[in-house]
Amino acid sequence: MKRLVALLMTACLLGTMLVGCGAKEETAAPATEAAATEAATEEAAPAEAAATAGNVTIWYYWETEGHQKALDHIIQEFNSSQGDVTVEAKYVPFADFKKQLSIGASADELPDLVILDNPDHASYAAMGIFADLTGRFDVSTYYDGPVNSCTLDGKLYGVPFGSNCLLLYYNEDMLKAAGCEVPTTWEELQKVAEACTTDTVSGFAHCSLQNEEGTFNFLPWVWSTGATSYEINSEGGIKALTAVKNLVDAGAMTKEAINWTQGDTMHQFIAGNLAMMINGTWQVPTMRNEVPDLNWNVAPIPMDAQQASGLGGENYAVIAGGNEEGAIKFLEYATSDETCKYMMDAMGYISSNSTIAEGQFAGDAVYEAFVEEMNYANARGPLPEWPEISDAISLAFNEVMTGAATPEDAAAKAQTTIDGILGK
Repeated sequence: MKRLVALLMTACLLGTMLVGCGAKEETAAPATEAAATEAATEEAAPAEAAATAGNVTIWYYWETEGHQKALDHIIQEFNSSQGDVTVEAKYVPFADFKKQLSIGASADELPDLVILDNPDHASYAAMGIFADLTGRFDVSTYYDGPVNSCTLDGKLYGVPFGSNCLLLYYNEDMLKAAGCEVPTTWEELQKVAEACTTDTVSGFAHCSLQNEEGTFNFLPWVWSTGATSYEINSEGGIKALTAVKNLVDAGAMTKEAINWTQGDTMHQFIAGNLAMMINGTWQVPTMRNEVPDLNWNVAPIPMDAQQASGLGGENYAVIAGGNEEGAIKFLEYATSDETCKYMMDAMGYISSNSTIAEGQFAGDAVYEAFVEEMNYANARGPLPEWPEISDAISLAFNEVMTGAATPEDAAAKAQTTIDGILGK
């Protein structure tokens, strides 16, 4: 319906323009060049307003209240700054986001703009539901990695929102009480996690949901061995699954993590139920606001053969056939310097625009640690089939954590699926 409406609107606009041109021929020409320019401007303004006017609906999946408030703040500012476009946002849970987007594409019931996880971008761009923004939005000052996640077959199908990565968060008081230093290797992590585990505290955890959120947190284990995302049934992949199994078997990593989002994991840490966790940049504002007296810090994720983290972040994508011009008008506002800085600071993200990111966190040791870790952050995909590969990976470590499969069997099963997708 959106595509049909867009085509009808275009036809109407063209018709109006043709009628306007016909009428113009019967009137006297402007006496001066200045008058001609003024007349052209007056004629173009209504057409531009008509092209962008109307509502723009945004879908997002952020569960953190601070993120939601920040988005609502810039939406209200934008709506108050002009009278042509009215933006409204709708929360869709992360676990349902992909399904709702797919169902919406089939039923032709989509929003005008989405904020989605960057590794999912290519799969939906390949479906043809995102508008081609090539030449319509300037991303020349953005980092290559985030822009690449919005690009398919040389065309730009989105705008990077912001970037982030993962680090190890640790409770300084708990490690000190256990007589432990911050772990830097898998072996040290096992020992420290066991030492910090009590009847009420788990030594370590990360989001282990059977979805992309869980895959994002697990893959640094694989990458640290030197294996790639597509080599789960390798020495490195099996070693990564085994390391997680060892933590769970020792009681140092709670199985409950298979039900925890990244937000849930953070709240367990805040509540004093976790000594260490893997989590992202975006949690810092909430941590500082909700538990200002908690003694915590961050460090690189303990490694096997090499340091590794995950490159996260979201992208904006305009839905093809929706209110494209209205959505782009909002994007231009949302990505302007001051508005972007506000969103990045409020959400704990690193700007994907290099000109904004420079000096963004000067003097803040925690954020500077995340910026440094960006040098070791690996991207997921971009690949149109990435969601299917991610499902196979998250199923593998879920089965290992629950004891439903051995690391070897889970890795072999995942690899069969991955090879089938890649056509190997």
